[in-house]
Order: sequence, then C-alpha cells, then structure tokens
Amino acid sequence: MFLIELGHYGLWAAYVLALFSAAASVWGGLQKRQELIAAGRNAAAAVFVLVSAASASLVVLLLLRDYRVEYVTSIVDNNLNAFYRFSGLWGGQEGSLLFWLLLLCIFAFIVLRQNRHRNIELMPYVTATLMVTAAFFMTILNFVTPPFDTLPNPPLNGQGLNPLLQDWGMVIHPPNLFLGYVGFAVPFAFCVGALVSGKLDSAWISTTRRWTLTAWFFNGMGILLGGAWAYRELGWGGYWAWDPVENASLMPWLMGTAFLHSVMIQEKRGMLKVWNVSLIIITYSLTLFGTFITRSGIISSVHAFASSSFGWVFLVYIVVTLIVGFSLVIWRLPMLKSEHEMESFFSREASFLLNNVVLVGITFAVFWGTMFPVLSEAVKGVKVTVGPPFFNQVNVPIGLLLILLAGVSPLLAWRRASTKMLRKNFTYPVIVSLVSLAALVTLGVRHVYAVLAFSLCIFMIATIFLEYYRGISARRRHQGDGIFEAAWELTMRNKRRFGGYIVHFAMALIFIGVAASSAYQQVGEVRLSLGQSFEMEGTRFKYEGVRQERSPQYQSAFARLAVFKKGARLGEIEAEKRLYFTPPQPTTEAGIRYGFTEDIYAVFADVDEDGSATFKFMVNPLINWIWAGGYVFTLGTIVCFLPERWGRRRRAKPSAAGA
Repeated sequence: MFLIELGHYGLWAAYVLALFSAAASVWGGLQKRQELIAAGRNAAAAVFVLVSAASASLVVLLLLRDYRVEYVTSIVDNNLNAFYRFSGLWGGQEGSLLFWLLLLCIFAFIVLRQNRHRNIELMPYVTATLMVTAAFFMTILNFVTPPFDTLPNPPLNGQGLNPLLQDWGMVIHPPNLFLGYVGFAVPFAFCVGALVSGKLDSAWISTTRRWTLTAWFFNGMGILLGGAWAYRELGWGGYWAWDPVENASLMPWLMGTAFLHSVMIQEKRGMLKVWNVSLIIITYSLTLFGTFITRSGIISSVHAFASSSFGWVFLVYIVVTLIVGFSLVIWRLPMLKSEHEMESFFSREASFLLNNVVLVGITFAVFWGTMFPVLSEAVKGVKVTVGPPFFNQVNVPIGLLLILLAGVSPLLAWRRASTKMLRKNFTYPVIVSLVSLAALVTLGVRHVYAVLAFSLCIFMIATIFLEYYRGISARRRHQGDGIFEAAWELTMRNKRRFGGYIVHFAMALIFIGVAASSAYQQVGEVRLSLGQSFEMEGTRFKYEGVRQERSPQYQSAFARLAVFKKGARLGEIEAEKRLYFTPPQPTTEAGIRYGFTEDIYAVFADVDEDGSATFKFMVNPLINWIWAGGYVFTLGTIVCFLPERWGRRRRAKPSAAGA
C-alpha cells in the first residue's frame, strides 16, 4: 500500500503547495518582498518533487500489475509486456492527466532554475501562472478522477490496453503531443508576467524563444507521428482524416507557427506587440482545448478517451484563461504600441503579417469545422456532420497561399524592398517555378491543386537554394572556403535564418507528399482465391496463401502477396489481421512496401474456409516524402535551437589566426 498512499497523499500535498506557491509569488511580486517570492519558488520545487514521486508510484504500480488500483486494472493485463505497461502512464484518462501535470512541473522547475537571477520582475508572476495551471490539473486528479483509487475486490486479471495503442507509434506519439501542449505554458506564463509587471519589451520573447521552439517542434512531431501510426495501423491508407482530435492538435501548432514568425518582427522592428501577446494566449488556450476535446465526450473520435463528467471544468478554465489574458492585454494597450510603422507592402514585415493572417484563417476554419456539429446540435437539436470535403475545400486554397508566402518572405528585405532587388531576387525562382509548371502539365499532371502545389513548392525550394547559393558563393570568394565548409559556416553563423530555411524545405517536402498522395492515390478492392492476381494501373498483386501465428496477446493471420510492377517481380508483402484476447478486438496491420516514389499498400480484410480472401490495395505516390520532411523538420529545428555562442566561437578562430 506504500506506493498507493505515496501517490495519493503526494498529490494532495502538491495541491496545497501549488496554491501556496501561486499566492506567495503574486503577493511577493506586488509587495516586492523577496522572502515571499523565494517561498513561492521553493514551494514550486517541492510540487515538482511530490508530483514526480506520485508519477513514479503509478509507473511502478503499472509495471507490477497491482490490480488493487482501479486505473491499473483498466489499462493493463497479465500478458501485456513491460514496454506497453509503462506507456499506460499516458494510455488512459487519469494517467494522461498526471503525465500532463508531471511535464508541467518539470518545465516549471527548469524555468525557475534558469531564471534564479534573471527576469526578476517577471518571475513571481511566471511562477504563479505555472502553479495555478498545476493546481487546476490537481483539482481534477484529487477531486474528480483520482488515479490511485482502489478496488474493494481486486480481480486476477486486468482489462488490458486498447489494442490500437499497442504499437510503438502510439507509445511515442502522445508524449510528443503532450510535450508540445505543456511546453506552450512557459511562453504563456512569461507573457502573463510581462503584462502584469509592465516589462513589455522583447526580453520575455528572447527568454522563451527556445521554449516556444521546443513546444512547437514536439507538437509538430506529434502530429507527424500520429499520421504515421494512422497510416500503418488503421488500414485505410491515409494519415489525416480531419478528425476532431487531429484538428485539436493542429490548431495550436498553426498558432505557434504564427507566433514564431511574428516575434521576429517585434525583435527586429518593435512592432506587432499586441499581436504577439494575443497569439500566445490563444495558442495556450488551444492546447487546453485539445486536452478538453479528448475528454469531454462532446465529439466522437478514435483518439478520444471515454466521455467524462469533468469536461465542463476544462471549458470553464479555458474561458477564464481567455478572459484574464485579454483583460491584461486591454489594460496594457498603451504600453503595447508599435515602435515603428509598416513602411511598405513589399517588405518582410508585411509578408510575415500576411503569413500570420493566413495561419489564423486556417486555424479559424479548422476550429469552425470541428465545433460546428456541436453548435448546430445545441442550437437546432440536429447534429450536422462536417467531413473532410469541407476542410479540404476551405483549407487547400489557403494552404497554397501559405506555400507562396513561405517562398516569397525570404526574398524580401526588412522595411522596404526596391524594384531592383525584387527583380534580382524573384527572377530565377519564378522562372524555375514556371518551367516546372510547364513540365508537369506536359508529363500529364492535370489535377489543378496538385499542379499548383508542386509548382509553388518548387518555387519555395528555389528561393532557399538561391539564398544558400549566394551565401556560399560569397564565402568562397572572400574566405576561400570549400562548398561544404562554406555551407556549414553560413548555417552556423545565421542559425535562426538558415535553420528556418531548412524547416521551410521540410514543409515543401511534406506539401509535395500530401498533394501527390491525395490527388493520385490508386485504390482497388477485390476478393481473390489462392493463386489469383489483381492488377491496378501497372501494379499486380498475386495472392499466395495465409499463415497463422499466435502470441500471448493475440492470434494473427498473415496473407502473403507477391507484387509485380510492369511484369517484373518486386518482392513480397504480408498483410496481417490480428484478434486480441484482452480486450477481445480485431485490428489490421497493413502490408506496405515502402519506396521513394510510391508505397504499395495492402489490407487483409478476411479469409474464408476455402482460402479465398478479401483485400484492399492502394498505391500511394510520394507519400514517404511526408515522413522524409519530418526528418528535415527535425534537422532545421535543431539548427535553430543551437546556442549563439557556437557561431561566435567559430568566428573567433580566423581572427585569432590572423592576429
């Protein structure tokens, strides 16, 4: 019982200390009393220790299969391996809330350690904001859905983890999203601190840049990993269905993207201060909305937890957050005036602002489409279904405009771009884009949106290569560097700029993969007898038999298929059908032959006693460019994240040698 009591009472003690920390920090900040500020900071550190102990207790209980705990019984069983038992920490309702709280406390502890002697005027309110958020989650965990509740008569076996979650993708996908969601709490807390204290220069933005970048990166990777899981596990050949929970994860990432672009204008030109504080308030509120939508029961989703009674608590907290946040903005409006005016439409500031308007427009369209069925049912009593056609029809044209802006922005100067500079910067990318457009049409690409997406992505890539080419050429002329050394030095000396270009290149790859796989996916469904074949536009599948396997968790049937392309045998793929024992549930494991230009995808539906089987076949062109874009996205983010001193040290070497 020690672990159960440690978890239970640890959360209660952490709850009291979080409230004390928030109150002491605010009072200490208002009264300029350092002893109260220090007490609030120390109490926040104690909250981190207690929540860590409670989380560790739950992990151990899951690993030990302690069925006295109701949550453990609901999430594991006797046959579940340790890898998935550990993932039970975020695999259910109570555990995921505790995991959210744990990450928040870890981040709060790191922030307080980093800023012991910095941002003195902001930190009391930063501490209070983070601890109020922690107290909110502990209110739910202590009063509504305790993770350490026990059963009077523990069973001999648990109910088991949802079979769809027994996959490596679902082990790492939720933590990535949680890291993104929780990470946005840090810049939000600094924003509140800046608004309350009146320190509204760019200091809070500079302090939180890497925190925002980290949250944004993990949010984006969580989306990509979720798409990869859906592609492999759900057996439908897609990766994004505009599901409400998918939409809920996309919205804060879009707003975070807008914020990352917008803060550069404030740092460079002292502009868009109201825009920036508003963006981070909305971004943080959307992370709470994503947590709310999976637990409220108001929407139906494969990603959602079972409906609960505390969804309204989240809704109230979101409303309070928005009211308090924007009340502070209104209060500080006189201090949020821009230091400079927009001088020209043809400037980087203008392009970034337009980029942000587009991102906010996409976010609103996604939010409206997600919530419209709920609103229509509440107002008219009729639930109207909003599916992928609506989202595609609205967001695809806006997305194309976003690609165009991503290509245009790097070519524009700050303040004002001259006609000569515009002609110099745009000539080659435009020519490359138009030539690619003509080539695509000549090769038979007729889908309008696909042609536009490909051409605009090539334009974006051309602008990136042009920037690199100019920088590398200059270094080779003046420094005598080789090509690779020049590229490395150029990137390391301008990490934010060229790291951003690498991220833009990643987005171009992702957009190309999305456009090709959406517009030119081939689909065929057929029932085959043993030895029969099915051909689909040059790809032939031959059914060669079924084999059976059994593991402690499930019974498997593997359908073996030979794949031929234009008469040549490419190899074999196996599509799998599983039947899990605990809980009893069938799942599909698609057979996939991955390729640079296309994926060959097979789904095994069922098999009869005579050996005949039903299959669904797909050919997905360029879909792996999406996942390749994820790797490039990671590389670009790492470059942006590198410390500035790396570039300074490398710059110091030549001057020292010359001296």
